[in-house]
Amino acid sequence: MHFLTGLLLSLLSACALAQSYPGKPVRVIISFTPASATDIVGRLVSARLAEYWGQPVVPENRAGAGGSIGSAVVAKAAPDGYTLLINSNAHSVNPAIYANLPYDTVKDFTDIVPLSMAPNVLVVNVDSPHKSLMDLVSLAKSKPGAINFGHAGVGSGTHLNTEKLIAAADIKVTQVPFKGTPEVVQAIFSGSVDCYWVPISAGISHVKNGKLRALAVSSSKRSPALPEVPTTGEAGVPGADAPLWFGVWGPAGMPAEVVRKINGDVRKALAEAAVKQRLANLGNDPMDMSPEEFARFVRSEINDYQRVVRAAGIKPQ
Repeated sequence: MHFLTGLLLSLLSACALAQSYPGKPVRVIISFTPASATDIVGRLVSARLAEYWGQPVVPENRAGAGGSIGSAVVAKAAPDGYTLLINSNAHSVNPAIYANLPYDTVKDFTDIVPLSMAPNVLVVNVDSPHKSLMDLVSLAKSKPGAINFGHAGVGSGTHLNTEKLIAAADIKVTQVPFKGTPEVVQAIFSGSVDCYWVPISAGISHVKNGKLRALAVSSSKRSPALPEVPTTGEAGVPGADAPLWFGVWGPAGMPAEVVRKINGDVRKALAEAAVKQRLANLGNDPMDMSPEEFARFVRSEINDYQRVVRAAGIKPQ
């Protein structure tokens, strides 16, 4: 009898906790720079959550070190649901890239919910002499190191995409790391770097207004947002696929009821017609997973990236 009473009280307490959350503003750490793909998708979803919850959901950009600076902030936060992380698949790449992360990617976070998945787009300046992916590959083969590839920091999804292309095409290039996507795009405009795997949501407007030339997308199928741009396989380099994805995490030890509330509300936002259309315009496909499914996905991605990084011969920093 005491056991049943305790169980009932526990269930009622859990329901009350979920119903009362959030009772104050929620801080959302976005692990890349303003106007980056992670930022664009993260702010879109954060705005809808603020409407649902009747509380401010306050995005805060903490960029650097492939997203690990922002992740470190959340790993040390109280596990009450009032400090959340929005990161890209850099969250799963970093354990393979960095030897001494200030956190344990598996043990120090609660996997809450994925947001969306999208390809990166290989772009060059519209005045570049390179008209195709094979133009770049041919030059890189004849003059190893002559092509300058920008990326959004060691451990970022754009870095991994560059490594996958290097391995698949068997070429050598010069890699130039930046703090985030906007800085790399400006470097493309100025001619400081030759090319970049820009996340489609951050680069599509530049491609459509004629400022950047798109050579390939990093997905196995063409993007409906840029249907005229070939996949890497179609462009002559199979095996270089590396789509970008985004998700929400919290510190380890969050109450399961709060995790499920956040998961359910994010999935509700992603199912809204207006949000789906906005994501589609940015070349993103919403993802839909329970917390348990997302946790399995994240661990699978960690294992896959470790395999890719080892195959590329990258030594952890």
